[in-house]
Amino acid sequence: MSQWIDICPQDDVVPGSGVCAQLGDAQVAVFRTGQDQFYAVGNHDPLGGANVLSRGLIAEVKGTLTVASPLYKHHYCLRTGQCLQDEQVQLPVYPVRVQDGLVQLAC
Repeated sequence: MSQWIDICPQDDVVPGSGVCAQLGDAQVAVFRTGQDQFYAVGNHDPLGGANVLSRGLIAEVKGTLTVASPLYKHHYCLRTGQCLQDEQVQLPVYPVRVQDGLVQLAC
């Protein structure tokens, strides 16, 4: 059974943007779409080598909801973490939910 950890109030994540959260030793990029859906992936860009994905842009690419890395503009699927430009690269994905107005991650 997963334990849910409070990250921040839902209103702290502006629709169409992301924030960075610390979950244990991992940095996690938490995104809120314009339709108030939340997604969480690893914040570390494996191709750029920096923790920057929470600053990436949310975009739909060929029907896939993605975040574009601010470094090399690679797109990562927000549902699976898969890099669209390199099938050998994938981000960790974290369960996320909103409960009583708080964004929570499972660990």
